Amino acid sequence: MKTYSSRLVRYPEMGISLDLSKLPLEEDFEREMAPAVQRAFAEMDALEGGAISNPDEERMVGHYWLRNSTLAPTPELRAKIDEPLLRLKAFAADILSGRITAPNGQPFTTCLVIGIGGSALGPELVADALPAHGLTMRFLDNTDPDGIRRVLDTLPLDRTLVVVISKSGGTPETRNGMVLAQAFFHEHGCVFARQAVAITGVNSKLDKVAQEEDWLLRLPMEDWVGGRTSETSVVGMLPAALQGADIDSLLKGAADMDAHTRTKDVQTNAAMRLALAWYSVGEGRGSRDMVLLPYKDSLVLFSKYLQQLIMESLGKAEDLDGHNVNQGISVYGNKGSTDQHAYVQQLRDGINNFFVTFIEVRRCSDDVNEVEPGFTAGDYLQGFLRGTRKALAEKGRSSITISIPTVNAYTLGALIALFERTVGFYASLIHINAYHQPGVQAGKLAANDFLKLLALTRSSLTQTPATAGQIAEVQKTDPEDTYHALVHLAESNRAVWSQGTSAEQDTFRAL
Repeated sequence: MKTYSSRLVRYPEMGISLDLSKLPLEEDFEREMAPAVQRAFAEMDALEGGAISNPDEERMVGHYWLRNSTLAPTPELRAKIDEPLLRLKAFAADILSGRITAPNGQPFTTCLVIGIGGSALGPELVADALPAHGLTMRFLDNTDPDGIRRVLDTLPLDRTLVVVISKSGGTPETRNGMVLAQAFFHEHGCVFARQAVAITGVNSKLDKVAQEEDWLLRLPMEDWVGGRTSETSVVGMLPAALQGADIDSLLKGAADMDAHTRTKDVQTNAAMRLALAWYSVGEGRGSRDMVLLPYKDSLVLFSKYLQQLIMESLGKAEDLDGHNVNQGISVYGNKGSTDQHAYVQQLRDGINNFFVTFIEVRRCSDDVNEVEPGFTAGDYLQGFLRGTRKALAEKGRSSITISIPTVNAYTLGALIALFERTVGFYASLIHINAYHQPGVQAGKLAANDFLKLLALTRSSLTQTPATAGQIAEVQKTDPEDTYHALVHLAESNRAVWSQGTSAEQDTFRAL
């Protein structure tokens, strides 16, 4: 009990606690880390003060201001937070009350959010975690045409509000989803612009389209808000408000957690304690994966949300001095107790290359019916959490437990804020930039190269069958890349593929 008590961080007024008692923390670890901790505190203060924290793009990083605009370094920035928030609240209230109706005069019943990455993951998390008292939420978050059509086919089109989210207005996945949705609406006699909202950068491609076509609403997405930290911006708050969530409580939960985790007292700063735990268990280089186990169905998407927040922020090749470090923490998970029948067997008895983060929800809203004398389903859920935690500890497997009283807008905002600041602190401890994503940009550039190759290859096809190698020789392109382009063209009915005895012998021709 003494170890548990000494390694427990509690915020009683929030009902939230962090338990680090199942980690092998050395007694002198925090003393040795003191200089790095002080540097991390200073860097966080500078970030919140408006310093350029994303030097690649010469941008500030201002997601902490979103839930307390008085912290914004200028009155102009404060207005850019407060004014859009007031506008989105008024718009959502008008939609939910029926003061703004669909073109057919009926109230909107459904909201389709089109985005990618943080522009979709945050709203999806909130939609799944919190009950919908307003519009039914649906999402297009990929450029898979089958997935897009599957969603579109289920919509009551004439009563569906569409929210398109893209900072640049040119993100391919979002643009593709929007283009296909526009066509689908048109095919079914609906005027897309009369049912559409844009959240985008001022004067972006999307902003100009929305203005020209007179969409219902345009909200600004500021360049100092990154996608993976955008849930408390208009990106997350408009969809949440449209589903009827209490966005003021969500923002307050985040603001309260921010206030607690600004303290320079390491012992009572849950975000710094958590960052130090990540550093210790992963030896400062992410040598162990994070397995997230929320014991609540409504938090099943939290691991997916944290995958982007943590892995995109921390997965970096170079540190701030340009040294190759290949940092990162891999995140995966689903939910408890489901995973006890999936991969907990390996966690207990297999390779010890991970640490578990349990999310405990202490209360169940409807847990009065006994499933056997004296015990409810909630009793079993708690038993499985405690039993798994103990079973892992008995085999020397590290775990962290974060406890919240219930899943609501306030506690969800607090969890989001806790992990956002933990990521920022940890990035400082390992001396990397958490706020840029060169690897993502590299993938986008490679995708554009493939599209150029696809167009070139299609134009090179004739009625005479040829192998990928022959076509690549004429085009002066890579034969394997050319082969993949040819297979894609054939499988999408834009070429004819005749398989030989090997891939090298396969031939392709124009239709």
